[in-house]
Amino acid sequence: MTPETTRATRTAGVAFAGSAYLLWGVLPLYFLLLQPTGAWETVAWRVLLSFVFCLLLLTVTRGWPAFLAIVRNPRLLGWTALAGLLIYVNWQVFVLGTLSGNVVETALGYFINPITTVLLGVFVLKERLRRLQWAAIGIAGAAVLVIVLAYRSFPWIALSLTASFGLYGLIKKKIGPAVDAISGLTLESFWLIPIAVVQLVVVALTPAGLTMGTNGWPHAVLLAFAGVATAVPLLLFAAGTRRVDLTVIGMLQFLTPVLQFVIGVAVLHEPMPPERWIGFLLVWVAIAVFVADLLLAGRRGRRVTRAAAL
Repeated sequence: MTPETTRATRTAGVAFAGSAYLLWGVLPLYFLLLQPTGAWETVAWRVLLSFVFCLLLLTVTRGWPAFLAIVRNPRLLGWTALAGLLIYVNWQVFVLGTLSGNVVETALGYFINPITTVLLGVFVLKERLRRLQWAAIGIAGAAVLVIVLAYRSFPWIALSLTASFGLYGLIKKKIGPAVDAISGLTLESFWLIPIAVVQLVVVALTPAGLTMGTNGWPHAVLLAFAGVATAVPLLLFAAGTRRVDLTVIGMLQFLTPVLQFVIGVAVLHEPMPPERWIGFLLVWVAIAVFVADLLLAGRRGRRVTRAAAL
């Protein structure tokens, strides 16, 4: 591979991954546009329409042979079912948080997520932490304590989001390249169909009822795109991670919570008393330490690679 090809591949990877994180960052605005559709109905349509969209993608990309090979593997099916349950929890909590006026807290969850991933690596994969990583974890823990004790609010939305997405990422790492992005999302959505159907039935039995098709065609079209809004960022993310190293991905992922934080504070005017600012400042210090560690580790890795090539 020529240097020009390598550079083009990395540029494409940054563009793909960056686009995914930008789309995830503005996703709260999309869900707010879907009102008066509630969180439970929104996630139900998100599951069902993601499944339909993935079936179309499998057909267009001729991915059925790879998909059927996965279906014949019980171990992979089990992992995709568990991944589906975790991503369902993540989707449901995220939409509940967004529609209840807690976009800032959803941002907190995704700010903490990289550090949660590191902790899972230690306790589950038995990885060893570097000193700066331990420092970042300690500062992030202090931030959560400040928010709980000083702000007097347990950040259940943030912690649920970071735990569910962290475990989801761990399972995806466990599965590895054995399950491609489209097949994986297709199966994850498939396992959630019963939950989505039950949610729609329950919502239909409430006094408000289902909103699909009852609020004009613009609303119906927006709601119909829930599957596309779910699948496209995930596929862009998968394309990006194949082209750039994890150091770059680790820094790009902060685009999402930054955008969500700006939307929550500047657009939706959610409350930010001093205690909450202190908690977020501690989180940002932890992130700065975390990114510094990523950069230093990447630099050391390049030096070792160059020395080995001599």
